[in-house]
Amino acid sequence: MIQEKTMAKSAQIEVQGETTIEDSVIASIAGLASSEVEGVAAMGSSSLRSSMAERFSGKDAHSRGVEVESGKKEAILDLTLKVIYGFSIPTIVAEVRRMVTMRLLEMVGLVAKEINISVVDIEFPDRMPGKLE
Repeated sequence: MIQEKTMAKSAQIEVQGETTIEDSVIASIAGLASSEVEGVAAMGSSSLRSSMAERFSGKDAHSRGVEVESGKKEAILDLTLKVIYGFSIPTIVAEVRRMVTMRLLEMVGLVAKEINISVVDIEFPDRMPGKLE
């Protein structure tokens, strides 16, 4: 009974502090949100230079193809994507912007001020990894 009263009192106390969300977390959220969109084949480019840069920079797979500049309330993102042949690129880009905006707002409370997207490659369904013939 005493524990219940103590817990009820502690629930009423508001604890102050500062929360910092690293750009790498924002990049991972944006990368995962982008990959949820139908027609997105992959994030980033597959050049040897970018692969080596990712390996040495310590980026994880979820943030591949995402650059972030963030403040306390807003973020600017640069996304690099590959799309699947046969899908409308303007539709994919609009949906990626919508999905990333929504996920950033709901997960970290950031407003996506600007989302720049570069479509760098097109994947053909018959040549995609995992396709059996």
